[in-house]
Amino acid sequence: MVRPAVPYTIEDVRSRTYKARDAWWTVLLVDPLAGRLVRFVANRTSLTPNQLSAAALALGLSAAGCFGAAGPWLIAGAVLYHLSFVLDCVDGKIARLKGLGTVFGGWLDYVFDRIRVLACALALTIGQFSATDRPVYLYLGVAIVFLDMLRYLDALKVAAARREMRGRLRDARGAVAEEPEEEAPAADLQEGFRKRLAWYLRVRDGLARRRVRTHLVSGIEFQMAVFIVGPLCHAIIPVTIVAGALMLVFEAGIIYKLWLSSRDLTRLLGEIETARSPA
Repeated sequence: MVRPAVPYTIEDVRSRTYKARDAWWTVLLVDPLAGRLVRFVANRTSLTPNQLSAAALALGLSAAGCFGAAGPWLIAGAVLYHLSFVLDCVDGKIARLKGLGTVFGGWLDYVFDRIRVLACALALTIGQFSATDRPVYLYLGVAIVFLDMLRYLDALKVAAARREMRGRLRDARGAVAEEPEEEAPAADLQEGFRKRLAWYLRVRDGLARRRVRTHLVSGIEFQMAVFIVGPLCHAIIPVTIVAGALMLVFEAGIIYKLWLSSRDLTRLLGEIETARSPA
């Protein structure tokens, strides 16, 4: 086992691995434990991020086994799922702390996450169907998998669209910069959003001071509601429906913000083209 020459402190973990803004579930209920686990793992073991990802998957599949058994095993499944998520956060923090992140590791972590959600969704809903003989649980299982995939696929496409918009604006501004006598308009792809929802900035800044992002019900909160809150409260159906509806509302907000940014991009590109054209 190779130990660091100077042991990592909890402040090292916080400053190097905590995200500037994260899901409120992670900030409040995961990081306090995950941060200490990271310090222990980094200082006392030689575990790699990929090994931790595999261990998180193993815990997730164990949670699925408990969900499938139904009855009193639901509580054990909820606890194991939370521990699985904590360990899943630890692997990324170890990668950032020690500089061990790789493209393959990121892919592996993503795939393992989807396997865990799929296994737990099927086990939970089929287990409840077997215990209650209510077909609604089978439909619920399909909905959980669909919403989880929709959220993560949408996140990837939104991120790609934002990168494309920034790239197009950067290229256009670069073309103007080649002509010293011309000055491109200041880049602002959030102007339309701020004009329509000025209160959002105050809310965003208030949450940011606590490291919480404004997307209050994301895929993380949806998963935790379905696989932890619902089983613990013995209210899987209503909790899943409410969490799914809230997630869709916040997703719609992201899409609306992206649409406004696309309008700002069109306006800015037009202004840049006008600046380049002869008087």
